[in-house]
Amino acid sequence: MPSETIKLTAKFKLKEFSEELNNLFSTYREIVNYLITFAFENNITSFKRLKKETYKKLRGKYPQLPSHYLYTACQMATSIYKSYRKRKRKGKANGKPVFKKEVIMLDDHLFKLNLEKGIIKLSTPKGRTFFEFYPAKYHEKLRDWKVGQAWLIKTPKGVFINVVFSKEVEIGEPFTFVGVDLNENNVTLSLPNGEFVQIITHEREIRTGYFVKRRKIQKKLKTGKRRRELLEKYGERERNRLNDLYHKLANKIVELAEKYGGIALEDLTEIRDSIRYSAEMNGRLHRWSFRKLQSIIEYKAKLKGVKVVFVNPAHTSSLCPICGSKLSPNGHRVLKCSNCGFEADRDVVGSWNIRLKALKMWGVTVPPESQPMKMGGWKPTRYEINTLHTING
Repeated sequence: MPSETIKLTAKFKLKEFSEELNNLFSTYREIVNYLITFAFENNITSFKRLKKETYKKLRGKYPQLPSHYLYTACQMATSIYKSYRKRKRKGKANGKPVFKKEVIMLDDHLFKLNLEKGIIKLSTPKGRTFFEFYPAKYHEKLRDWKVGQAWLIKTPKGVFINVVFSKEVEIGEPFTFVGVDLNENNVTLSLPNGEFVQIITHEREIRTGYFVKRRKIQKKLKTGKRRRELLEKYGERERNRLNDLYHKLANKIVELAEKYGGIALEDLTEIRDSIRYSAEMNGRLHRWSFRKLQSIIEYKAKLKGVKVVFVNPAHTSSLCPICGSKLSPNGHRVLKCSNCGFEADRDVVGSWNIRLKALKMWGVTVPPESQPMKMGGWKPTRYEINTLHTING
């Protein structure tokens, strides 16, 4: 049975913050900015070249600093510079790139994590230093996972270390696929048994509500600490609420797809570059973190041995799944085929076509579809994500 690697990032909050750590953050930021300047002036995008041309000088200037901090600083600098060049080509960056964050990239030579004892051992200029962290319930689930690189982050709420964990899981051959159409306010699933499930998420209302709240704060408080605190407070509330929503939603999708062995999603990586709507619609779509939801669905599916594939999103909501003809609008969110008479909600059409594309891409024989359905004769089963109780079916 083929295997795939799952990667998850876990957050650990340190119980104490020493002056030694504070100095380490300052030194690391200084090194990264020196490397960014060197890369900018010499147009270097290669990590190996940047390390080769700067390592000896930095080693002499910081003799007590463990050498792997210089390696990770080179990685950070090349990544920042390449991102800057990409943004500059699009006209979104000016001047010289600068690293301002309180972040240190760690590889496996710079820290050791002991989940049982609740301790992180960190390499510093003064040698190995032990730091305790606050345990969380989900940390227990990561005991048999492999520890990868990490990031040490200083925030007003304390110092955190974000650690990447990985695990090999066996993925079975899919019997068939469940098509999943992600939208701002709902997710529609096309099941192989001919049923359709629509889960109402209210994500658009959540995001719009917090957006309006932040705009009111920005208009009322032009500057100051209070303004910043309020924006951070409501920003965190929004993230927490959406994270909870995404995990509940992903659990339901995987539960429905588990017996079929496969989930099909649209490849939406380039969607932001193609958004050409009104300013309001553009803002809404840019705030929609569809890729985060997809990644949560993907890793939860893999943990259950369910295969996830991504299909080309072109024409999934505009072609008839029965005969392949062009669909025409026929009322609010309803599409109709003038060729065969098929009529359905656009989200149902999208999820159905996503499933068909996955079957064809995977080489699975596509079964003959049922007779064209009429909009008035059926409804997809609908759920509210907060309680997952049936609204109608």
